[in-house]
Amino acid sequence: MPKTSYSLTQRILHWSMALLIFFNLLFPDGMNRWHHLHRSGQPISPDDIAGANIHAYIGILILVLAALRLIVRALSGAPAEAEGSPAVLHLVARATHAALYLLLFAMPLSGIAAYYFGIDSLGSLHGGPVKMLLWVLISLHVLGAFAQHFYWRTNALRRMTIG
Repeated sequence: MPKTSYSLTQRILHWSMALLIFFNLLFPDGMNRWHHLHRSGQPISPDDIAGANIHAYIGILILVLAALRLIVRALSGAPAEAEGSPAVLHLVARATHAALYLLLFAMPLSGIAAYYFGIDSLGSLHGGPVKMLLWVLISLHVLGAFAQHFYWRTNALRRMTIG
């Protein structure tokens, strides 16, 4: 029998990651402050380190959850693409999802490289163009889900929310 929605585990992973990703994207202040102080040679207080660590630990958690999510998807599978929308939309959705998965690994790994190993060039990519690309892909993902639900009236959004 074909799978019609994502498993509860997949939905919990998806929404947990979404919350953590939005937190780190919207509140990078601790890491930004630490980076500014570090780069300018100013003293870094324990509070500054704690703020940066919150951002870093959430990034590491996102990385772990992304790996777990791929494992669960390999074991559980995924529902077939929603019927009723244009074929080109399925292609765009596959490309967006692939790019999102790539960034779910690239963002934390580049952040780890910058924060823990001092590879500043990766930190610049992490906080600059890669972060912007992540925002664009998240926007496409959300817009695509809403278009599927409200315009083409498919069950794509329902499969990742209530099942």
